[in-house]
Amino acid sequence: MPRKPRCRRIGGYPDCWCFTPEDVAEPETVVLTLDEYETIRLLDREGLTQEQCAVQMGVARTTVTAIYESARRKLARVIVEGLRLRIGGGSYQLGPIPENIKEKGSHCMRIAIPYENGMIFQHFGHTAQFKLYDVEGGEVRASQVVDTTGSGHGALAGFLKAAGVDALVCGGIGGGAQNALAEAGISLYAGVQGLADMAAKALAAGSLRYDPNATCDHHDHACGDHDCGSHDCGHEHGDAGCREHHGN
Repeated sequence: MPRKPRCRRIGGYPDCWCFTPEDVAEPETVVLTLDEYETIRLLDREGLTQEQCAVQMGVARTTVTAIYESARRKLARVIVEGLRLRIGGGSYQLGPIPENIKEKGSHCMRIAIPYENGMIFQHFGHTAQFKLYDVEGGEVRASQVVDTTGSGHGALAGFLKAAGVDALVCGGIGGGAQNALAEAGISLYAGVQGLADMAAKALAAGSLRYDPNATCDHHDHACGDHDCGSHDCGHEHGDAGCREHHGN
């Protein structure tokens, strides 16, 4: 039996998850895993050495070399053969829980809402603050307002995953953000407006009214369809440890 690959740390999720060539009707899809994506980002975009990349990802330098070579071969195929590139899956974990965010209980569901002056902020990709609500027994037991660590769909989805969030309540949201949240295992309740506290209480009670088709058209760069309205209230996801799966 092959040995399970060691979990690799990644800095966050990408903003764009799919790239499709023009003038190709039904191109073959190549899947670039998130750990492969991370080596490309760190080595080619950020200019790190392989040793620095290995430290950041928590693996051996030889492992970085192997992941990087696999990623480069896939990118070469996409460019030369005119294939579709999709990012997702792999053996990875996000960083530790962000500072100043309380640990949640083992039987607690954590809801996040983009937050501004008590209201649900309507532009997810530009959210400066989230209000986090910890729910047990159908009631909100605790809450806190936290500053985000950056902007962009991928960075914010990664932030929420690292913070142990199980569900996001928001207004309009683009396809790229939906993909990032799905990869993170975070249930999505979109198309909601009004007071953040009221929305959190309604979701905790199972009575929140939301629109699974609410999107921001100018951010809608998803690859394929994603059903964001199929999650049940109170559904519990796994912890923020290593995720290992493969793209379809």
